[in-house]
Amino acid sequence: MSISDEMSNEEVQAAWGRLVEEVRTGVLLTLRNGHPFGSHVPYVFGDDWSRVYLHLSRLAFHTQHLLADARISLFIAEPDKPGKNPLALQRLNLQGEAVILPPTDEWYETVKQRYLAKFPPSQMMFGFGDFALWELRMSHAHLVLGFGQAYQAHSTTPGQWHHQKPEQKAPAKS
Repeated sequence: MSISDEMSNEEVQAAWGRLVEEVRTGVLLTLRNGHPFGSHVPYVFGDDWSRVYLHLSRLAFHTQHLLADARISLFIAEPDKPGKNPLALQRLNLQGEAVILPPTDEWYETVKQRYLAKFPPSQMMFGFGDFALWELRMSHAHLVLGFGQAYQAHSTTPGQWHHQKPEQKAPAKS
């Protein structure tokens, strides 16, 4: 595929799905004193990229940050390895807000079971009082699948990916 070739929407959908299945952790970016703070976190997705779930301890810095300012970003990237061009690694950057998913929520048990199926060792932490499920309500997605293969989507239409084309510069005035 050349740099100018756009992938079909179905191909982009399949690619982001493979990426988040193969990469089990991401970097949660919260705000600490007005600056980004990154934490490595395991995640599970809802039906699409617009909902992501984390199981977090209230004692962690990132949770303290979320309680003060719910704005977040989640960055998921294909691992680097010898022979790969690190600038062409697949990556997904999501932006949105975080809220606690209360145990009384209709989706709580479903999300909990999906989380435990993916991360069985976390069973013990569900019994700890300082842990809670958080729902990340994502509004924007930016997906890079290689050189010239950047796509964007919005939560109002999460299955519709739009190829990010380079901005055209206005001709210089003479």
